[in-house]
Amino acid sequence: MAQARRIVVKVGSSSLTTAAGGLDADRVDALVDVLAKSRGGGEREVVLVSSGAIAAGLAPLGLRRRPRDLARQQAAASVGQGLLVARYTASFARYGVRVGQVLLTSDDMSRRAHHRNASRTLDKLLAMGALPVVNENDTVATDEIRFGDNDRLAALVAHLVHADLLVLLSDVDGVYDGDPSRPGTSRIAEVRGPEDLAHVEIGSSGKAGVGTGGMVTKVEAARIAAAAGIPVVLTSAVHAAEALSGRDTGTYFHATGKRSADRLLWLQHASTPQGSITLDDGAVRAVVERRTSLLPAGIASVEGEFSAGDPVELRDGTGRAVARGLVNFDAKEIPQLIGRSTRELARELGAAYEREVVHRDDLVVLHP
Repeated sequence: MAQARRIVVKVGSSSLTTAAGGLDADRVDALVDVLAKSRGGGEREVVLVSSGAIAAGLAPLGLRRRPRDLARQQAAASVGQGLLVARYTASFARYGVRVGQVLLTSDDMSRRAHHRNASRTLDKLLAMGALPVVNENDTVATDEIRFGDNDRLAALVAHLVHADLLVLLSDVDGVYDGDPSRPGTSRIAEVRGPEDLAHVEIGSSGKAGVGTGGMVTKVEAARIAAAAGIPVVLTSAVHAAEALSGRDTGTYFHATGKRSADRLLWLQHASTPQGSITLDDGAVRAVVERRTSLLPAGIASVEGEFSAGDPVELRDGTGRAVARGLVNFDAKEIPQLIGRSTRELARELGAAYEREVVHRDDLVVLHP
């Protein structure tokens, strides 16, 4: 941990704001103190994934609690995001550190061009000595606005920037083998694989009530990052300095896998399927076992309303999702393609139809 040179740190809303909503300047400054010092004069690169936009906008808009309806959440995010970045900018300026805001959506990140642009922007900010502050674009997000309280986003950003370490900060100092508020429970210091948590009941909600995440989303994010080859420390914000210096704190998730193609990780864990395509048995074997593209001849049926470029689920005959991919045709076009060869379609409908329904480069297998 102490040797990590590129680190992604995620902080939750409850660690930055008051219970009534609004930013807590002292808490923000305390976090910035730790992050700025951990950079060691530029020896380390830090990317901050920060929640708190919606929570920061509550008090200025006269909202007593986090609203449930999407429109007011987006309004709060619109007001709060500016306040959040302004606070970070002023606080990091005390150390001569520039801040760059990067707002992402999961939908954008599964598409080639957007994914490439985000990667380039983050790399260039780090190369120029700036500290990127990443958040989901809550002002325009729909389903994504409750995207794991940014925990999963942090895991995917860590993979995107090829981080050496992911640090998840919250209001709990690690994973416990029971309810941490009850006597007799103890902190789990290390997790080497899913089996280490198989018999542990993970709480689903945070204490403060201003965010959307809980320990469930943090553990899931840690698993995603660990499976992608990135170790994770999960601890409380007050122990951030200890985590970044390599001292024993929180729960340490050992890396369990190797890195995969960046964009495919986003496609698997961040995209929301807009429909589904059912494959025949031969196509299932081709896609899952041989990792080939999906051709029209292998399609049995299609469901949903989607456009070319949208993520869709690929299902077997039992309805189980075996893969996910970006489709090359609108849903209304696919019925006329079912069971036919690309050569036949090209002769009848034109050269544009002599192509895959889902290309293997835009496809991730979910269940081998």
